[in-house]
Amino acid sequence: MNMQTTREKAALMSVAGKTILYTGAAGGLGAETTLHFLRAGARVLAIDNDHGKVESLAKAVEREGLQGLTVCEADLADLADLRRKLDGKARELGGFDVVINNAAIYPSKPFEEYTIEEHQMVQRVNVDAGIVCVQAALPGMREKGFGRIINIASVTAYGGWAKLSPYVQSKGALIGLTRAWAREFGQYGITVNAVAPGAFPTDAEKIHPDPEGYTRFVLEHQAVKRRGHPRDIAYALMFLASEESGFITGQTINVDGGWVMH
Repeated sequence: MNMQTTREKAALMSVAGKTILYTGAAGGLGAETTLHFLRAGARVLAIDNDHGKVESLAKAVEREGLQGLTVCEADLADLADLRRKLDGKARELGGFDVVINNAAIYPSKPFEEYTIEEHQMVQRVNVDAGIVCVQAALPGMREKGFGRIINIASVTAYGGWAKLSPYVQSKGALIGLTRAWAREFGQYGITVNAVAPGAFPTDAEKIHPDPEGYTRFVLEHQAVKRRGHPRDIAYALMFLASEESGFITGQTINVDGGWVMH
């Protein structure tokens, strides 16, 4: 085992034994983080509705001989069904120590072409489902006197992207909820933060018609001249989910190679 691996394992130990509710856990950014949590001894309830990606994640877990993965395929737009499933899993797993609201949909077209129903659907999946997840986890967190809630925002919330109006709106809502929840839940030992990823080469980029041109655009805006890797997000989430992050709350942390600085 090399020195870097030793340091990484030591840094991740404080999530051992924690139970993590993770939406979009099998996706482009989610799968890598799920594996990191499992390697560190955490248990992950992976909420996802992409059967193919769920199978791929399960095979990766099996290849590494990891333990602690529970899969729940759910339609996040069906909030009542989501709550029923989460309540059942909370009883089965003994509650949740960490909630990561990551799942999102991201239609792209000019603002005037969106119907109000399309706006509402993006809000329902990207925001309202996260509210249901927090509602399901909060009683157990309060009882334990410990909790970590992490909302996945986006660099798009800072402007500069056209044709993503409902998505940007939803990410702004998550940033607002991060601050409101942090203020309200801090007295119970619960921290709430957001991570705003920059441009990562995942399925979300398939909406761009010119991949090479988009990559050039990304690198021109970043201070770090490489594309992001899912592990960059994984390391940030591991820290925010850990015991060591207990004095950080209400913050939005940009993991974007220095695209946004403030």
